[in-house]
Amino acid sequence: MIDKELLEILACPACKSEVELREEKIVCLKCRRRYPIRDGIPVMLIDEAEGPD
Repeated sequence: MIDKELLEILACPACKSEVELREEKIVCLKCRRRYPIRDGIPVMLIDEAEGPD
């Protein structure tokens, strides 16, 4: 799982907004992009993100 302190300093690379952990993904609160977590490491690359629903 992602450390709470790490989650607090992460920001969406696309819009620079806050993110939160939802269903094993890092989700941007503003643009709603979803970033995967692989082997416990957030992959914060725009090209790897899933778009908003």
